Amino acid sequence: MTGAPVVLLHGWPSDPRDHDGVAAALAASGCRVLVPWLRGFGNTKFLDLKTPRSGQQASVGADLRDFLDALSIDRALLCGYDWGARAACIVAALWPSACAHWFL
Repeated sequence: MTGAPVVLLHGWPSDPRDHDGVAAALAASGCRVLVPWLRGFGNTKFLDLKTPRSGQQASVGADLRDFLDALSIDRALLCGYDWGARAACIVAALWPSACAHWFL
């Protein structure tokens, strides 16, 4: 998909399915829609056993930044609520160039 990247971030205790309706509408309009599980939700797996198991804001924000980096996304629209909003805020504050816009 070559459209503008949009990352929809869920909150606690929910999951990415909260965004099913809006994700479909954004995709239909040509956006590249990404709806990841946040740390500790779903089938979270850590590639390195030494990775700290933490729900701290810095960890959740770093996960989002690493997610964007792994997909070679330089800038994305970030949209989230609850824990997802925390992740978006951390990325917006620490790596503002990664944010096209952010909505909470």
